[in-house]
Amino acid sequence: MVRALAAHHGDLATVQLEDLHRDTMGDAPWATLLVAVQVQEPVGYALLCPLIQLQYGARGMDMHHLFVRPDQRGKGLSHALIDASLNAARAAHCRYLTVGTQGDNRVAQRVYLRAGFDPLPPPGPRFRIKL
Repeated sequence: MVRALAAHHGDLATVQLEDLHRDTMGDAPWATLLVAVQVQEPVGYALLCPLIQLQYGARGMDMHHLFVRPDQRGKGLSHALIDASLNAARAAHCRYLTVGTQGDNRVAQRVYLRAGFDPLPPPGPRFRIKL
């Protein structure tokens, strides 16, 4: 799924399983990985990376990736992953969650706005929701 998302953005994913394990399940995980599963098969994921506004003592997270397989779209999985991301950020005592998208991805922009995110000033489009 990481490779599919990278290809969608015109990138070539070079990530290896060892990288994913280190960064999401290793001794000192760098990011939080949430996976949507149906019938024991992964169908989508969200990857959350930590942020901080140290001057305010405010923890946050960035939803760096949100992906649902094309054959599973329209079934509410994006919303479920967003909700799970909000819950994970709250559990980590974060005050906000941010997400960005490409300027021409109007569908994603509408999804984030409907989920309660507020648009952030340029460069963007980026969105943020307070927790």
